[in-house]
Amino acid sequence: MPHNPPNPYIARFQAFDLLATLVAVLRSDGAVLFANAALEDALGTSRRTIEGSHFPDCFTEPLILQNALEGAGSNEFAALRYDAWLKRLNHDPVPVHVILAQTERQGEVIIELLPQEQQAKQDREERLIDQAQANKELIRNLAHEIKNPLGGIRGAAQLLEMEIESRELIEYTQVIIHEADRLQSLVDRLLAPHRRPHVVGDVNIHEICERVRSLILAEFPRGLKIEREYDVSIPEFRGDREQLIQAVLNVAHNATQALSERIADGDAQITFLSRIARQVTFGKQRYRLALELHVIDNGPGVPESIKDRIFYPLVSGREGGSGLGLTLAQTFVQQHHGLIECDSVPGRTDFKLLIPLP
Repeated sequence: MPHNPPNPYIARFQAFDLLATLVAVLRSDGAVLFANAALEDALGTSRRTIEGSHFPDCFTEPLILQNALEGAGSNEFAALRYDAWLKRLNHDPVPVHVILAQTERQGEVIIELLPQEQQAKQDREERLIDQAQANKELIRNLAHEIKNPLGGIRGAAQLLEMEIESRELIEYTQVIIHEADRLQSLVDRLLAPHRRPHVVGDVNIHEICERVRSLILAEFPRGLKIEREYDVSIPEFRGDREQLIQAVLNVAHNATQALSERIADGDAQITFLSRIARQVTFGKQRYRLALELHVIDNGPGVPESIKDRIFYPLVSGREGGSGLGLTLAQTFVQQHHGLIECDSVPGRTDFKLLIPLP
């Protein structure tokens, strides 16, 4: 009875099976030496069938990959990226972003395929991270620039108040002092995440959710229901409990502000939903396990005009809002190597907090 020998490349490349992206290792002539599990699933065929096949034939335009492989073989480039359509068994082709790079061995090439939706997600996450870093620098510099003259304005108003006797003029100096104090409070809030030391301890995400839930319900005892869907298998992790309480509270407060009309009508709802995500990539890094905490509300959704800017400082969707709550929440979560994402349509807004687990 014929016996197929095991693929000698499996031991070398088995780590690729842990990736959610589609990966194939090819010879320079296009023959597949190894295909990971994600590629198997995407093509709808077995690894044994894929290995040995001519990989350019898996695309609607095979010549592009064939030419790229020839270029790699003659060392014209170290890596190449382009967009293509991947054919699938019994399914329509899917758009993918192709990344082609040479391995350390001559005549061997690694192909990584990112479905366009996944590529867009990675681009969005990178923008969020870059945006948060820019916000951090802007806030810190702006706050210090405001803080110094503010003290002088307040001090001058106090001295002036001591020198004048007219009640009307004293009212004016009181306005100056009051507004200076209000701006000082705003500056202190802007600087808060950068001043307070990171206090690390064991954190239970569900205890944090329950604390936030009790605070929100104390503020809105009628008209708002808070549902919980917890995955109790989520382990404790190391983090700053107070920062995470503030982050979740800020997101939940943001939801209550959007729900003001539905709270008045008595049918407002917020849902805390926790899950474990496996083999996820965010913040340009891949994690074996991550906490997913969703804060979902049934409000009108984020206005289109600010959808791409909701984590910017001083951007608010409501009259009189400070626009700091979500900015600070993103900062606190990023200090835990995590990220907050938002998916919003009318009737359902989902803020997803992602934090790596050990």
